[in-house]
Amino acid sequence: MNTTLAQTAAAASGAGMAVIVVLGVLITVMLVWAVRLGIGVRRREPAPPRPAEQPTPPASGPVHEEREAREPNEVPRAGADGERLDPHQLGGGPTRRSADQSRPRFDDRA
Repeated sequence: MNTTLAQTAAAASGAGMAVIVVLGVLITVMLVWAVRLGIGVRRREPAPPRPAEQPTPPASGPVHEEREAREPNEVPRAGADGERLDPHQLGGGPTRRSADQSRPRFDDRA
């Protein structure tokens, strides 16, 4: 491993100070270049949408939250012969609409 540059920079000589200054200027130039590159990229991007181009709510008014009680959909058991189930035999989803749509409440009994 060549440590000549690090030793020169660490030495209390004029060459060490010159190495530090040159590296500082080099890093500054690289940072200025990166900022200018970012500004150029930003200018090429499309402008943000104007207020007239923003999405609007539907004419029927705002869409409201819908609350529904769900219960687990039981997984069908394989037949007696031990054949495994195919995906189309499992059903549409993991839950289904519950017959009892009342909201569960905690009892105040302690």
